[in-house]
Amino acid sequence: MTQAKVVRRTVPQNKLLGGEHLHHLIQRIYLARGIVDFSEVDYRLKNLQAPHGFKGIDAAAELIYSAIKQQQRIVIVGDFDADGATSTALVMRALRLMGAQYVDFVVPNRFEFGYGLTVELVEVLAQQQAELVITVDNGISSFYGVSQAKSLGMNVIITDHHLPPEQLPPADAIVNPNCAGDEFPSKSLAGVGVAFYLMTAVKATLLADNWFEQRQLKPPNLVQFLDLVALGTVADLVPLDKNNRILVDAGLQRIKQQRCCLGINALFAVAGVQQPSADADALAFYVAPRLNAAGRLEDMSIGINLLLTDDAKEAKGLAHELQAINQQRKTIQADMQRFADSVVDELKQQDELPEAICLYHENWHQGVVGLLASKVKEYTHRPVIAFAKESATSKWVKGSARSIKGLHIRDVLVDIDANHPGLIKKFGGHAMAAGLTLACENLNTFKNLFTAMVNQHLDESSLEQTIYSDGAVDVDDLRLRTAELIQAAGPWGQRFDQPVFDDWFIIKKKQLVGDNHTKLTLQTTNLEKQIAAIAFNKHPNDFSQEGKNIHVCYQMMVNEFRNRRSLQLKIDHVIQ
Repeated sequence: MTQAKVVRRTVPQNKLLGGEHLHHLIQRIYLARGIVDFSEVDYRLKNLQAPHGFKGIDAAAELIYSAIKQQQRIVIVGDFDADGATSTALVMRALRLMGAQYVDFVVPNRFEFGYGLTVELVEVLAQQQAELVITVDNGISSFYGVSQAKSLGMNVIITDHHLPPEQLPPADAIVNPNCAGDEFPSKSLAGVGVAFYLMTAVKATLLADNWFEQRQLKPPNLVQFLDLVALGTVADLVPLDKNNRILVDAGLQRIKQQRCCLGINALFAVAGVQQPSADADALAFYVAPRLNAAGRLEDMSIGINLLLTDDAKEAKGLAHELQAINQQRKTIQADMQRFADSVVDELKQQDELPEAICLYHENWHQGVVGLLASKVKEYTHRPVIAFAKESATSKWVKGSARSIKGLHIRDVLVDIDANHPGLIKKFGGHAMAAGLTLACENLNTFKNLFTAMVNQHLDESSLEQTIYSDGAVDVDDLRLRTAELIQAAGPWGQRFDQPVFDDWFIIKKKQLVGDNHTKLTLQTTNLEKQIAAIAFNKHPNDFSQEGKNIHVCYQMMVNEFRNRRSLQLKIDHVIQ
């Protein structure tokens, strides 16, 4: 049983997008996304936002320059997801090219140290004799860890993009576009985007002091790192505003031409994806999950070393290692999903689903609960938190929260924490995703409070699953060339959504492929065309009988098989 779906078409009428002669369907798609001038989709790097107003970036660049001049020991503190891995690799590579001789990284094992620059992790940094600590994609909430590092004589630079707490840590410099008083206009940078901007500021500082000339070093072209920026930005699901689209588009161009780090090439190879036609979806659904698997189940150092190596043989070996970890992750997730599905099915036997869903099992793996929460949210269209034990003997559970449009999940946690201090040990996150830790004995209390607070924050209409469609496509435009134009008009992603269309078709043929996917042949209702389609994670029984009409929401995709390209519709939703 699936949630009722409502399709709302967003089709602009009688408007033209100036600046270029665009295909009428591309114009329609752009206008529906608020693009009113062609300059907003001009992704040349010269249109990238300058770092003016980026609070703390000049101070951070000066500190790094001083550390390089004095050959201090610089340690990058990364995070255990794809954004953190790409951020770490980018800063490591950039600093080495700029003359830093003693630069290394640590990434906390999530099961041992938790998230960010913790007090326990500072002990590791002290053993490494770190003199300058640079956090990437974390640190904005690490008040006690930063305080401890400062007490031991370390300089600390925080680079992050997560929403800051009321009390900022006492770092020597903080670079985060979401901090109060920051005037950098693009607030949607991923952690790797923040790291990229900081490295451009460091390079500018070095150039101004003739550092490269005096030491006969070639100033690095930081554009070479945009492959990492693209991967981390897409993987972290940040909104693709114009600035992020420029970064991702430039990175994708390098990736398609295989002018990227060997690790990314190797990940494409093990995923079996055609790299020359890579788009944002390829990064999101094939490359990033393999990189993320290391941080979810084992040690993200494997992924970071993959992005750092310049040895093709080593890259291939590490990519295969990540492939094996990802297969293990899939197995664990499938077992957890079966249990979660049974719980959801029980809930659906009631008159209606609760407004919020909390799931927990003592044997679940904390590295996979985020993926589980996402799947259940998609299935139920409800905010979901999935919990797992911190360790087999721990009294603490860690939850991963996923939200729906209209509910800022971190604000919900803020309100619960304010009204019931001490219930949540710690939390953090964004509007659509968050994480938290609390005592296992408080789970039921939290569940009731969470449901009540969601009721206060959400109106009833938000619980109705609304699918926004770009409308129907003319039969003449249902062709490969149109799909290629749509792909080229990207990058598509968060808040700049991949075009989704809806229409009625006749089912001519359907068959099960793989574990639980359906391959279909659809005919247009005017009987003029038959088109191949694929529906992932949908069984043929989810569709009407052959010969019957069906209303679907779909994407127009370019299918590549045995060097042959063809149009394929990817069915996202079955409406009737």
